[in-house]
Amino acid sequence: MENLDTNKISNAIEAILFWKGESVSIKKLAEILKVETSQIEEALKLLEGRLVGGIVLLRNENEVELRTSKEASLILEELSKEELSRELTKPQLETLSIVLYKGPIKRSEIDYIRGVNSQFILRHLEMRGLVEKRPSLSDARANEYVPTNELFSHLGITKIEELPEFDVLKKKVEEFVETKVEEEKEE
Repeated sequence: MENLDTNKISNAIEAILFWKGESVSIKKLAEILKVETSQIEEALKLLEGRLVGGIVLLRNENEVELRTSKEASLILEELSKEELSRELTKPQLETLSIVLYKGPIKRSEIDYIRGVNSQFILRHLEMRGLVEKRPSLSDARANEYVPTNELFSHLGITKIEELPEFDVLKKKVEEFVETKVEEEKEE
């Protein structure tokens, strides 16, 4: 992609940031697009100027992310209240169950078990205070999802082992993952 002009790089950055839904380092963007970091900086300035109204480019040191603007915050706050008062969907319950019975667990592992991207569902569960993201103890580059104390309180339990059939279901989840891994090795 070395022959991209600034406008194309800017468009590609916008698409990457939208798809990721999280901060991406300028260095990583340069690697992905196979351009110099100076070209990324130039394209980010262009992107920043193009984004007006609802979406803004958030810069935190050497990372960038797409976020909603202050102007849109009142509307989004109202939508969030509506959304948070609804019952959990089947995919949300599925994801929450995986976090409960397999956690702490990385998003990539949740995606693997579910077979789909769980990023937005996890964000929704975080917003509702049901799960939280914390740095992984085994891999400093990753995060893990764990159930919150608020969720425990809502479920009426004081520790994870008090979940219904915890040992049995935890074992079934682990067997499912092992079976899936073995099947993929055979393919």
